[in-house]
Amino acid sequence: MPHLQRTLTFRAPSPGLHDITAPVARWVEGSEIRIGLLTLFIRHTSASLTIQENADPDVVRDLEDFFSRLAPENPSLYRHRTEGPDDMPAHIRSALTDTTLTIPVSDARMMLGTWQAIYLWEHRSNPTERQVVLHLAGELHQEENSD
Repeated sequence: MPHLQRTLTFRAPSPGLHDITAPVARWVEGSEIRIGLLTLFIRHTSASLTIQENADPDVVRDLEDFFSRLAPENPSLYRHRTEGPDDMPAHIRSALTDTTLTIPVSDARMMLGTWQAIYLWEHRSNPTERQVVLHLAGELHQEENSD
């Protein structure tokens, strides 16, 4: 079974959810893998990945607002403060969300639902570069159904 791997770097200009679907889709569609599984892994402890609705921007804003209340930037709440007041809340948010996603691939396309997008969720306040490792494993072509 063939395996492909690539690391994409994204600049997160601000905290919040940043849609990274298009560059990931381009890489998958340009691969030789026609059917398989795509794994995405973010190489950081203060950012995460999620699949979420892409139709109504209020969804991602509401998620960010909820997590801001759940893990606020309040230094009096945390022991770990050496990297700034946003660091420990970012670690908490990352621990409660995903660092890895797995998406089925068929006909060299991610099988996302109509309203789904892949988001890099930046939990820190300052602009940051984030690395996401893509690993695609599968078959070069679909087997014909022998029913």
